[in-house]
Amino acid sequence: MPSSKRAEFPQPDFITTTDALAALCERLSHETFVTVDTEFMRERTYWPELCVVQLASDTEVAVVDAQAAGIDLAPLGALLANQAVMKVFHAARQDVEIFVLLFGDVPRPLFDTQIAAMVAGFGDQVGYDALVASLTGGQIDKAHRFSDWSARPLSAAQINYAAADVTWLRRVYEKLCERLNKDGRLEWVGEEMAALADASTYRANPETMWERLRPRTNNRRMLGMLRAIAAWREREAQRSNIPRQRMLKDEALLEIAATAPTDADQLARARGITKGFADGKSGVSLLAALNEARALPDDAMPEIPNHRDGPKASPALVSLLKVLLAAKCEQFNVAPKLIANSEDIDRLATEAAPDLACLSGWRADVFGTDAMALKGGALALGVDGKRVKLIR
Repeated sequence: MPSSKRAEFPQPDFITTTDALAALCERLSHETFVTVDTEFMRERTYWPELCVVQLASDTEVAVVDAQAAGIDLAPLGALLANQAVMKVFHAARQDVEIFVLLFGDVPRPLFDTQIAAMVAGFGDQVGYDALVASLTGGQIDKAHRFSDWSARPLSAAQINYAAADVTWLRRVYEKLCERLNKDGRLEWVGEEMAALADASTYRANPETMWERLRPRTNNRRMLGMLRAIAAWREREAQRSNIPRQRMLKDEALLEIAATAPTDADQLARARGITKGFADGKSGVSLLAALNEARALPDDAMPEIPNHRDGPKASPALVSLLKVLLAAKCEQFNVAPKLIANSEDIDRLATEAAPDLACLSGWRADVFGTDAMALKGGALALGVDGKRVKLIR
């Protein structure tokens, strides 16, 4: 549990040198928890461009200029790796991705207040502003939300805005921990942090990027072409440091995979492909990737995604399971998104013993055990006044 002590926060320290950062991190290394946030730019790049790091303890708050001339962020890396200090984020994924890229690993241990809020009954992906208002009565000034954080010098208003996020986050963390501890749900949150704490979560695998496109085909040869060019796009976007959609849009990838052009003229006919692109270095390397995929034997093509195999789920059973999910989440005051998604429900409806997270641990207690009972005929749903009731 975090400390309940309270101090008035001073004006944020603005850190621009390695020595000042090292001194700050040394002080913070003696705290039980530190709240962390970042400001970064990514609109024009593949890799996030870290601009500012905000840190707060129970007694101080600091804004670190990550782009200050000559600054070495190594002391920050050491603090984030310090197992004795809990690192607290809100909606941690993008922040953690940056630190994995910088330091090679996830900050440990970590706590995400967005996930904790879902466990505590605040709904799916509750906004930070709403969470602060609900738990502390405070208000977040978002006037600088869309600032260009790469521009220098940073204004005093930008620095104060950046500091406010981690200042309020400290109070949010304490309030959530009190609530979760009272309800016996701190262990639930710990289970949810497992995926966040896996560094592989933040490293894109070019060979699996095609799966995100969810192609509507059972043609394994086309899937092989799509796998090759999606991997090509990912590597080229990383190498050039430009967003993947700016390199080549998803729609163009799907069309190229379907038509499998063999030369620049055919490639130029695809949607969104210019003649200059097709004739240039990018077009040549894209065609080479297609040729490599074309030469593979049939058994080296990707398997058809599982969701295309087997019988279709009964719409009525899917609807019943969704009603059960909503009813149980209402009963336990927990966000449905944390328990099961639409694909999980479909698999519950069609598979005898699916390997799903909702069938183990605390999720099974909330929903999974009753879901299997409903499917097996040992549970029915009724209505008691204005609520759904379970009939065993």
